[in-house]
Amino acid sequence: MNWLDDNLWLAWLAGALVLVAVEAATVDFVFLMVAGGMVAGGIAAALGAPLVAQVIVAVVLALALLVVVRPLIKRQFSTTTDHRIGASGLTGQLARVVQTVTETDGRVRLNGETWSARVPDGEQPCEPGDEVRVLAIEGATALVTHRQGTSAH
Repeated sequence: MNWLDDNLWLAWLAGALVLVAVEAATVDFVFLMVAGGMVAGGIAAALGAPLVAQVIVAVVLALALLVVVRPLIKRQFSTTTDHRIGASGLTGQLARVVQTVTETDGRVRLNGETWSARVPDGEQPCEPGDEVRVLAIEGATALVTHRQGTSAH
C-alpha cells in the first residue's frame, strides 16, 4: 500500500488514459473532459496534495471542462452539415417522366436511373417527356411535381 500512496499520480494518469480510450470509441467529448480532470488530480497528487484535495481538483476541473470547453469543441466538430448525398441529394433535382406519373404510380429518369414515382395527392398527372422536380424520396419512390414553368396536362 505504501507504493500506491507514493505514486497515486500514476493511478490518476492510468484512469485518464482509460477514459481517453473510451472517448475514442464514443467521440462525445464527455470522457475526454473527465480525463482532463483526472490529469489535474494526478498533478495535485504529484505535488503532494492530500487525497481529498486531489479529488476536489479533479471534480472541479472536470466540471469546468464539461461546462465551458465541451460546448466549444462540440460546435467546432458539429456534424450537422448536409453533404447532399443519398435521398437528400436527390431532393430538388430535375427528372424526366418515362411513364405517366399519377398519385399511385409512374416512372421517371433521375440521375441516369429509372425510379418509381408519384405526384402528391390532388395534383395532375405528369406525362412522358415532361420535366419534373423531385420533392422528396419516400423509400424507393420519388415524389415529384410539375417543374415550374411547364404546363400541367
